[in-house]
Formats: sequence, structure tokens, C-alpha cells
Amino acid sequence: MCGIFGIWEHPDAAALTSLGIHALQHRGQAAAGIASFDDAFHLERHASLVGDNFTKPEVIARLSGRRAVGHVRYPTHGSAALERNIQPLFAELSGGGFVVVHNGNLTNAALLRNKLQKEGSIFQSDSDTEVILHLTALSQQEKLVDRLVDALGQVEGAYALVCLSTKKMIGCRDPLGVRPLLLGDLDGSPIITAETCALDIVGAKFVRDIAPGEMVVVTEAGVESIFPFPKVRSRFCIFEYVYFARPDSVVEGRGVYEIRKRIGRELAMRHPAIADVVVPVPDSGVPAAIGYAEAAKLPYELGIIRNHYVGRTFIEPEQSIRDMGVKLKHNVNRSVVAGKRVVLVDDSIVRGTTSLKIVKMLREAGASEVHFRVASPAISNSCFYGVDTPEQEKLMAAQMPEHKMAERIGVDSLGFVSLDGLYRAVGEPWRGSGRKVQFCDACFTGEYPTPLTDRSLLSKELPA
Repeated sequence: MCGIFGIWEHPDAAALTSLGIHALQHRGQAAAGIASFDDAFHLERHASLVGDNFTKPEVIARLSGRRAVGHVRYPTHGSAALERNIQPLFAELSGGGFVVVHNGNLTNAALLRNKLQKEGSIFQSDSDTEVILHLTALSQQEKLVDRLVDALGQVEGAYALVCLSTKKMIGCRDPLGVRPLLLGDLDGSPIITAETCALDIVGAKFVRDIAPGEMVVVTEAGVESIFPFPKVRSRFCIFEYVYFARPDSVVEGRGVYEIRKRIGRELAMRHPAIADVVVPVPDSGVPAAIGYAEAAKLPYELGIIRNHYVGRTFIEPEQSIRDMGVKLKHNVNRSVVAGKRVVLVDDSIVRGTTSLKIVKMLREAGASEVHFRVASPAISNSCFYGVDTPEQEKLMAAQMPEHKMAERIGVDSLGFVSLDGLYRAVGEPWRGSGRKVQFCDACFTGEYPTPLTDRSLLSKELPA
């Protein structure tokens, strides 16, 4: 779910990169980093939000050069607290410096890491991304692009990469295209990034999506495209449309905001409710709630207000008041919900703990009924492609049927958008209509598009 951004040959490369990853802050709040290049590589990495460090002139001044890449981190591999896990990751290869930023998750990283360590590789982080650096360094190919292709041919899972060397910027997407990557342009300076919102903030134009399995190589000679991997059917993550992407982005040619409204309409048709008002859980539940209200012809109100200033640096309260929990982030607008039958719309239910607390808050504010509508199918399987979902035994939908979930959360009714409804909202024929699977929907179905090598080794100790 991380955010990545790279720009080539622009006098304000680092400043523009800071803006780009700021626009992608929703994809990761654990850390941020930028690497730039002039006659040498310069690296700034901080365990903070982008605005905490990369708006400071002195920080940008240290990132000199006309080429830069940036990253906002959402940790799935490696400790979130360790600075050495913050990207970009940098290494001195035999041909010069090499920087990598990565969005996704490798499903055979532990196996490869163990093999590399036995062969003498010394790791500086516990991030799966560093495996790519070591495989590239050890490749016997002569050219950097071929060495990277050789490395990526050995990994499994999901990756969208932006890499920077002394002579090239490289963008690459795994053959399944699980995570998004696109090409933009700012007055002749190529940009490779995750979402169109990162182009909008710097005034760049969208050129095209980078295709699954494609490698885009940017040099002084221009932009070259190669397809070094065997072609397979793409499996883009459908949850990007439900939650990950910013609503003002266009992802794979589809407007995210409109898709989320259509999901709300699907919910209203499949799970109507006799109610007085539709209330979203902000911010991710807002577009679906608007769509639900429009289709159900019910009033839409901001019955829950989100505090946007609660960040990861918030000082933990004493244990005696720690149970306030979700109130640090959300508060009920009592005048909207008191005495009302409320349709509450959220993007998903994972463990169910946050949902339970929000419903309790609505009840305490006087809501007479709460009908929960969820803008995704029930999440009953863990994700291994870049989302830090818990083990299956901690997923509420994997542990109990829908009516038991409703009882546990404390709602009068509970309804999820169906898988076929989600596919319709995205604009693709449903997988059950005879068409082969278009997206990765493994968190709903358990049908994973790649081997889960590391997962299969969890019950076995790797060889010493």
C-alpha cells in the first residue's frame, strides 16, 4: 500500500517529489524518504509524516540534483520503528549507486533472504525490498536493466518499483499488475508514480498506465518500454477501488470516486433499510454513503466527524483513559443521529473492533437503530500482497457468520456489497459469469494469484 514517486531531470526534483509523496500520504503514514542525485546520491529518511520534515527548506536543500525518488511507508515487512527499514533503500553496486522504492509485498522474501545470507549477503534491514537489491547485486548480467530483470525473475508476489541509478530511472510492475503504477510528464520531465493525484499536485499530465509486467527505462535519450517477463493474465487489486486509492485518483482508467458511489448504490439495492439518515464513517466511507443515499432517496448527513489532526506522534494517554480509543479520531455529531434510524456506511470490516466502538458511540448519542452497510464483501482471508491484514483467525468474517457479526458489533442489521455487485461497480463482468478472474480478490475469496512460499514455510523452520 506504500506510495512511490520518481521524477527525472527537473531543477526542483526533490521539492516536487516531496509534493508527490505528500499527495500519496494516504498510502502510508509510518515513514517517508527521498533520494536525489546530482554527482552523488543524497538520502533523507524520517519516521514521520511527509509534512513533518520534507517541507523544511534546509531538508530540500540537502537533496540537490535534477533526479529524485520518494516513498511513504506502510509496513508489511520489517519493524515500523527501525530507521533502517525506511525507504528509499540505497546500495553501492559494482556499476555505481542504486536506489529502490517499492510498493507491494514479496511472498517468497524469507526463503530468498535465507538463501542469500547463506551465500554471504549481509542485510542492513529486515525489509523484503532489500532482497531485490541483493539479487540485483549478485546477478551475472552486465547491464543494470538486465541485472534487475534477472533479480525480479526470482521473486514472487506484488511489486511496483521506481529505481534510480547514476544514469537511469526505472519503473517496473509485476506481471500480474497487482499494484498500480503510471507514467506522467511535467514539461518534458518524466514522472513514475502510484496514482494520478500525485501528478495533479505538481501540475503534471497523465501519460498512461504502466502495464503489468512492463519495465519503463528513462535515460537522457528518452523513455523506453520493454516487456521482459512472460505475459500472464493481470490481477489488479480490486481493493484499490474500495479503500487504498485516493477518491480523486483515476486508477487503471477508472475514476475511484465514481466507483465508490456505485458501490453505495449496489448496497442500497441489495440491502435496503427503513431509516431516517445515511451516515458515512469518514473518510473512506463517504463516497459509498453518498451513493447509498442517492439510490435509497434518504438524507445524507455527516453524523460522524473525523479529527484529521490525530497523527502517529500523538502522545499515548494514561491507561485509565486509553479506552477512549476511537474517540481520538472520530466523534459523533449528536444533533444528526439522536432519535434517528441510521444507515452507517464504512469501507470494510477487518477485526471488527473499530466498527464496534463506532456503533457504540452512535447508540450513546441517541441513535434509535443502526443499520451497518459495508462497501466491500466480507474480508475472510489475509492479504499477502502489500496490506498488513491480520492472520485469518483475527478476521471477524472468517470466525463467524454474518448474523453473528451483527450481534457482536451491536447493529440492527448488517449488509455487505456482494462480489458480483463490486465487479459491476468497477465496470467489469462478474467473475461468476463465465469470464476469467480480472482482479485479485483473494481477501474475499481466498483465491491467491501467486504461490505463498513464505506462508507455507511458517510451520517449518528454515534450514540453519
